[in-house]
Amino acid sequence: MASRIEDYGLIGDCETAALVGRDGAIDWLCWPAFDSDACFAALLGTPRNGRWLLAPAGEIRRTSRRYRDDTLILETRFETEGGVVDLIDFMPPRGNASDVVRLVRGISGRVRMHMELVIRFGFGVDVPWVKKNPDGEGLLAISGQDMTVLRTPVATSGRDLTTIADFEVGAGDTVPFVLTYGASYQPVPEPIDPEAALKDTEDYWKEWCGRSTYDGGDQRGLVMRSLITLKALTFRPTGGIVAAPTTSLPEKLGGARNWDYRFCWLRDATFTLLALMNSGYTEEAAAWHNWLLRAAAGAPANMQIMYGILGQRRLLEWEAGWLPGYEGAQPVRVGNAAHAQLQLDVYGELIDAFHQSRMAKLKLDEENWSLECTVVNHLAEVWDQPDHGIWERRDQPRHYVFSKVMCWVAFDRAIKSAERFGFKAPLVKWRVLREAIHRDVCQRGFDAGLNSFVESYGSKLLDASLLLLPSVGFLPPADPRIRSTIDAIERHLRDGFVLRHDPREVSDEIQPIEGAFLACSLWLADAHVLAGDVDKAQTMFDRVAAVANDLGLLAEEFDSGAGRQTGNFPQALTHIALINTAHNLSDARAAAEKPAVQRST
Repeated sequence: MASRIEDYGLIGDCETAALVGRDGAIDWLCWPAFDSDACFAALLGTPRNGRWLLAPAGEIRRTSRRYRDDTLILETRFETEGGVVDLIDFMPPRGNASDVVRLVRGISGRVRMHMELVIRFGFGVDVPWVKKNPDGEGLLAISGQDMTVLRTPVATSGRDLTTIADFEVGAGDTVPFVLTYGASYQPVPEPIDPEAALKDTEDYWKEWCGRSTYDGGDQRGLVMRSLITLKALTFRPTGGIVAAPTTSLPEKLGGARNWDYRFCWLRDATFTLLALMNSGYTEEAAAWHNWLLRAAAGAPANMQIMYGILGQRRLLEWEAGWLPGYEGAQPVRVGNAAHAQLQLDVYGELIDAFHQSRMAKLKLDEENWSLECTVVNHLAEVWDQPDHGIWERRDQPRHYVFSKVMCWVAFDRAIKSAERFGFKAPLVKWRVLREAIHRDVCQRGFDAGLNSFVESYGSKLLDASLLLLPSVGFLPPADPRIRSTIDAIERHLRDGFVLRHDPREVSDEIQPIEGAFLACSLWLADAHVLAGDVDKAQTMFDRVAAVANDLGLLAEEFDSGAGRQTGNFPQALTHIALINTAHNLSDARAAAEKPAVQRST
C-alpha cells in the first residue's frame, strides 16, 4: 500500500516532479515531463508498478525530514540501533538530461542500507530490458522510447525483475545514486557529479527565493514553501503551471472522483498572477501570461478550460485498468475529458488576467488587445448559455451563478482596460451587456427566501465559488446580499472548513461527500478580510495552515473525519490561495485603513 498522501515530499526540476515517502520510497514520477507516462506508479498500485526504495535494512527507530532551507532539496533522517543516516533527495535544474539524485550520508555509527529499484514505464505496466551500459558505467533500462541509466559505486544485482543493492554507510561516508532519463534512440546521457549537482541545486533555489518580496513574519516559511511549490509545478520551457503533478488521487477516499491534474487550467489564471506578482516574481508572471496568450490563441468559440503544458488541446481521457488505484479508489484516469466542456467563467479569468498584467505593468504582446476584443465579442453571443461550471460537473449544463459573474468580470475588465489605456473598443455595447449580466445575476441568482446567492438559477443550494463575488468586485463586501451569502455558507461548514458543494445535495455526481476544498476555505478568509473581519480571516487561515504536512505541502482537499489530505498533491490552487490570503492578511494588519490587495476592479 502507498503512503498517506500527506506523508509524501516533493522534488522536481521544473519540468517534472517526483513524490518521496517518509519510508524512502519514490512512488511517483512521470518522465520526462509532468504529463508523460509514469515510470514509478506505486502511488496508484503496488511496488510492482514501479518505485525506488532506499532505506535502512533493519528496524528504524525514528524518521524525521525537512527541506534544506528555502530549497527543494529533501533531507530524510533515519535513526536506527546501529547509527543515523541522512537520505538527501533532489532533482537538479535540468541541463542536458533529467536526473534524480539520492545521496546516502552517514551521520553516526554504521547503518546497513537496502535499495530496490523497480522501473515500469507506461504507468506501471511496461517491464524494461535491463543491461550494463556498453561503456561499463551504469545500468540501462530500456523500453520503447524510454531509457534510464543508474549510476552508483555500489554493486547491484537483479532479482525478480528488480534491481537491488545492499551496503553499509559509516559516519562521514556519502554513497551517491543517480538515475537519469534519456530517449532510448539517443546516446546515453553523460554522468553528472552528484556533489556538484547538490551545490548547483541549492544555489539555484536560494537565488530564486532571494528574489521574493514577501515579508510576512511568522507566515513567511509557509508562504515561501508555497511559492517554491508553485515554481516546481511550472514547466520551465513554456511557463505553463500544472494543477498538480499527479493523477487520480481521490477527492474522497475509496471514491470515483479521480481526475488527472497534470494540465494547466485557465480558471487559476488571475489567482496565479496575483500570487506571483505580489511576491516579486514578475518574470514568472510574464511567462505564465505568455503561456495563456499562446494557449488561448485561435477562435474564441474553441477556447478550453485547460490545456497541456505545451498548449496542447486534445487531452483525451482513458483508464489505466491494470492499476488498482490509490487505496482502491478507481478508476485511474489519464487525460481529462473536462477539457471539452463549456465553462463560461474561463472567459472572465482570461480577460481579468490580461487586465491584471497591464495594471502590474507587465510587457504585453501588441496583439493582446485584438485577441481580447475577439474573446469579449464572442462572449456577448454566448454568455446567456448554460455551462458546466467551475467545478466541471459532468451532468447537464446549468446557469451557474459564478459562471455568469465571471462573464460580467470579462466585460468589466475589458471596459476598464480600454478606458485606462486608450484602446479602441465598442464601449457602449459592452457597458450595456455588463449591466444586463449584473441585473440578470442579481434577479435570478439570488434567492430572497434563502437570503443568499445560490449555485445556479432556480437552485436552493449553495456553492463555495459564491465566496469570490466580493473579491472580483461584483458587489461591495458590505452589501447585505454578500454578507448574508457568506453567513449562509458559514452555517454549513464541515468541522470549520468549506465544502465546495452544498452538503445537503445528494446526487450521483458528488456522492460520497468529498473532503473540504482547501482553496475555498481560504476564499472565505479573503471574504472576511474584505469585510474587515481580520481576526476571523486569520482563524480560517491558521486552520488551513494546520492541515499542511510537516514539509508545508497541501493537497486539494482535507477529510476532517479521517484527518487526512485527499485529492491530487501537492495542489497548485491550494498553495496559490494560501499565498494570496497571506498577502491580504499582512496588508490588512500592516495598514488597517487601506483595502486588502485584491483584483483591480
